[in-house]
Amino acid sequence: MRNLPRTFLTGLAAILPLVITLTLLWWLGSTAEQVLGGVLQAILPDLLYFPGLGIIVGIGLVLALGVLMRAYLVRGLFDWMETVMQRIPVVKTIHGTVRDVTRLLSGNLKEQFGQAVLVTLPGTDFKLVGFVTRENFAGLPDNLGNEQTIAVYMPMSYQIGGYTLMLPRERVELLDLSLEDAMRYALTAGVSARKDEEKP
Repeated sequence: MRNLPRTFLTGLAAILPLVITLTLLWWLGSTAEQVLGGVLQAILPDLLYFPGLGIIVGIGLVLALGVLMRAYLVRGLFDWMETVMQRIPVVKTIHGTVRDVTRLLSGNLKEQFGQAVLVTLPGTDFKLVGFVTRENFAGLPDNLGNEQTIAVYMPMSYQIGGYTLMLPRERVELLDLSLEDAMRYALTAGVSARKDEEKP
């Protein structure tokens, strides 16, 4: 009986990510079907519409948008819309955060971050894992950085946030880990570092 709570938590930890993922996918699919499916039912004859067509059309629209974003005119239109949203209080904060997160998740880590590094806290032997995000401060305020400064993003464990430090280059130590492994190590509080460690 003493191990019952621990056994329950182990089972919960195993099933919860799967349940949350499936719930999110179900919600997205249901929303697409309700919105686009209703429009399609109003436009198409009953013989052409079938349940799930809204989801299929939604996926197709997202793919089409991804292709169109390669066109200069479409990208310019979206850039203009983003500029407008960045001028609206509150909206610019929400939009900017969501935009940055989605770009991070949709892009290659190597396109978002530079080298993984270790940062030693002043006056201690404590070290934190970080990622170089900027090495060139040209065009930015002088007190933000110079040729001897780099920007290092310090993620917090379990994806609850992070912060960016402007540091002298000599204050960081290169980390011999791939970006993916270093990010996995930082975001899981050191529980996992490499893909092969996740295999039973």
